[in-house]
Amino acid sequence: MIPRYSRPQLTSVWETKTRFRIWFEIEAHATDALVTLGTVTPETASSIWKKANHVTFDTERIEEIEKEVKHDVIAFLTYLSELIGPDARFLHQGITSSDVLDTCFNVQLSRATDVLLTDLDKLLDTLKTQAYEHKNTICMGRSHGIHAEPTTFGLKMAVAYAEFKRCRERLVAARKEIATISISGAVGTFANIDPRVESYVADMMGLVPEPISTQVIPRDRHAMYFATLGVIASSIERLATEIRHLQRTEVLEVEEYFAPGQKGSSAMPHKRNPILTENLTGLARMVRSYCIPAMENVVLWHERDISHSSVERMIGPDATITLDFALTRLTGVVSNLLVYPLRMRENMEHLGGLIHSQRALLMLTRASMKREDAYSLVQSNAMKTWEEYRKNGKIKTDFLKSLSLDERIPPEVCKDDIYACSDLEYHTKHVDTIFERVFGTS
Repeated sequence: MIPRYSRPQLTSVWETKTRFRIWFEIEAHATDALVTLGTVTPETASSIWKKANHVTFDTERIEEIEKEVKHDVIAFLTYLSELIGPDARFLHQGITSSDVLDTCFNVQLSRATDVLLTDLDKLLDTLKTQAYEHKNTICMGRSHGIHAEPTTFGLKMAVAYAEFKRCRERLVAARKEIATISISGAVGTFANIDPRVESYVADMMGLVPEPISTQVIPRDRHAMYFATLGVIASSIERLATEIRHLQRTEVLEVEEYFAPGQKGSSAMPHKRNPILTENLTGLARMVRSYCIPAMENVVLWHERDISHSSVERMIGPDATITLDFALTRLTGVVSNLLVYPLRMRENMEHLGGLIHSQRALLMLTRASMKREDAYSLVQSNAMKTWEEYRKNGKIKTDFLKSLSLDERIPPEVCKDDIYACSDLEYHTKHVDTIFERVFGTS
């Protein structure tokens, strides 16, 4: 992954030295397990740990050996033989390369997921803070991009909170599904390795034994894992897109923080562009793109092939590192978001009260009018307002005033009843109930 979109805490999970360290721990723990089975002496196992545990592995030497042997795990084992000496022959007893590679990959994915879960927790805290701060900040709700009815900006943030809470729950489940281990030997039969070795290493590595493997851990687990990352990326883009739309000049209800000294355009000095949320849209596309190769990796030949290997060397680091960066960036955007309540009110008044059409419709049906007649009456007055806007570029006649003058209004409906339809608090009366559902009582 390129440094521009990488954070050290996540990139360290995928560094070469980290991978070799995990390989060694798998091999050394397996040797410890053989001690309990009487196959290896305690002194031998102790010697292996003593000679290699605190050593900084020489990655250049390992790569040099790999150029000759053309096999990464054999190159590593050869290097350990140079480092440890004769006791190294007790490493990799009955183990196949896939046991090491698959177990390591799942350890790395689990560690990466722990970082991502922390990222989500921070994002959730930030969304909750914004939701409560703007719980009653009334703004325009839109459907199809068109003014619909009033909502609150706090509800927008609460929607995002609930969505990312679901994302977190899915990621916890994905971590559980991916955190398996296979130390079952060639074609997964345990012919040359006791299943108790696998159980021992699983306990030491914080994993659970794969119930049945071939010579690889089944890749449907990984497909679901990367699909989960893709869903989280889509949720990131959904919120980023909402912010981008709300920052458009014609709307300008919220805005990304624009730092002192920041420049928006090389050509137009006035520009303040939503560059962070646009960037998040692009990053989300990349994370989702890794889902397809992960799903294609499910299909392997017989008990094992390595068509999945090159794919996972790329998508494992890239997907998790990119998502980590995106979650952190989104948290910063939400935390520093500039919110303009006065502009929100101004936008609500832009169409001369058209946003109150449903309440007017319901009021008339609850009086004496048939729904079809009431709808026709309200719509015809609404279309007059739209037509005025089309011709003049602005609205001079308020929709509710126009409606109150319509001779088809039933006599029992007075003008005050019609004008009461503009009460904005009508639309926020259940905000507390929704917040209790999302955040619980506090």
